[in-house]
Amino acid sequence: MDLRVAGIVKESVVDGPGFRYVVFAQGCTHGCKGCHNPDTHDLNGGYTIKTDDVVADILSQAHIDGVTFSGGEPFLQPEAFTLIGEKLKEKNIHIVCYSGFTFETLLASSNEKVKRLLGMTDMLIDGPYMEEYKDLSLTYRGSRNQRIVDVHASLDAEQAVLEKLYREAS
Repeated sequence: MDLRVAGIVKESVVDGPGFRYVVFAQGCTHGCKGCHNPDTHDLNGGYTIKTDDVVADILSQAHIDGVTFSGGEPFLQPEAFTLIGEKLKEKNIHIVCYSGFTFETLLASSNEKVKRLLGMTDMLIDGPYMEEYKDLSLTYRGSRNQRIVDVHASLDAEQAVLEKLYREAS
């Protein structure tokens, strides 16, 4: 299956815990003023790559601690990201996903593919970037309204449970 991406960064220490491989989704409809990645908004921009090729490249990286799906908006391509995520989970690879949607919005989605992608995400950085809440001191986030959500605990509780890291920093 094809995935439309803005780019791939094979070595990042700012997009989640540890040393990460980052896939930047192409396409976003949130239109956040002051967005850090405005070049990812065009739904037809970027380039396509086969999900199997992404997985093979990720698995060839022996030194990573996890994978981050960023954007753009990964939840606009839930089927392709789910295919990647399923193969990563077979290898117990930690997944962080950035989304302009909140956990509650994703959980309430009627799209089963969105729910499957959410279910394989370990850590969700949720909420739109809000320029008026910009804070460069935040871990993994650009604005104070964004949260670091422990997805598995949240699914069990049926409400957003914040990561310990987030609770200590807030």
